Amino acid sequence: MKTTTATFKKAKQSGEKITMLTAYDYSTAKLEDTAGVESILVGDSLGMVVLGYENTLSVTMEDMIHHSAAVARGAENALVVTDMPFMSYQTSVYDAVVNAGRLIKEGHADAVKLEGGVKFKEHIRAIVDASIPVMGHIGMTPQSVNAFGGFKVQGKSIEDAKRVIEDAKAVEKAGAFAVVLECVPAALAEYITEILSIPTIGIGAGSSCDGQVLVYQDMLAMYSDFTPKFVKKFGNIGESMTASFKKYCEEVKSGEFPATEHTFKIDDEVMKAITEEN
Repeated sequence: MKTTTATFKKAKQSGEKITMLTAYDYSTAKLEDTAGVESILVGDSLGMVVLGYENTLSVTMEDMIHHSAAVARGAENALVVTDMPFMSYQTSVYDAVVNAGRLIKEGHADAVKLEGGVKFKEHIRAIVDASIPVMGHIGMTPQSVNAFGGFKVQGKSIEDAKRVIEDAKAVEKAGAFAVVLECVPAALAEYITEILSIPTIGIGAGSSCDGQVLVYQDMLAMYSDFTPKFVKKFGNIGESMTASFKKYCEEVKSGEFPATEHTFKIDDEVMKAITEEN
């Protein structure tokens, strides 16, 4: 059964945890969907784990639309949430609605996600008013990495904790159906989860959030440039892939691959006729 924003609301009310992972292509989306992942995030993290950028700031609308459409084709049941990239909504409320609409129309997303709380409450409200579901994202917001001076935990001081709380309340009031809490102290995330009526999705925010999300390359040990503290490796697929690639190279070099069972036959008489003509 297709996961919807109503499913998120029901899960919050019943105390059932929500599962979410990133995906950026058809094949991965299909595997996650088959495994029962309830929501797939087409994150602008693709800038780092797919495109090799230093951060998410270089990701374009065209990048997001391209990958979102691929994921949507593979996600039969999961709710597809697509990130609004840097400068696709910060410039104006109008731009925010137009670009959110593109992610729905061209990227076939079910919902969009944007970073920021109080500062972007009007943007969220306008997108929601345009009948587009919005997931908020507060705490450590990667698009603000330069302003933060790096990827740092948010909400550790009294002042910062109050700011994160106000951001959470603003996102909820603006009409978002859920909010991601990234790199927020566990106790603060638990408090925010308790005071909000919408689900919280944690990433580096403890186990008390209503759901969890991870970048799938991180949890499968496929991305080695950097591993955040909050990541648990559920498999060492990266090592397995490297070993398989190495074995492929060895067998091609030695002539072991392709073997007879990997080739197609042609009738001897056909080959005889061809060779005789030449």
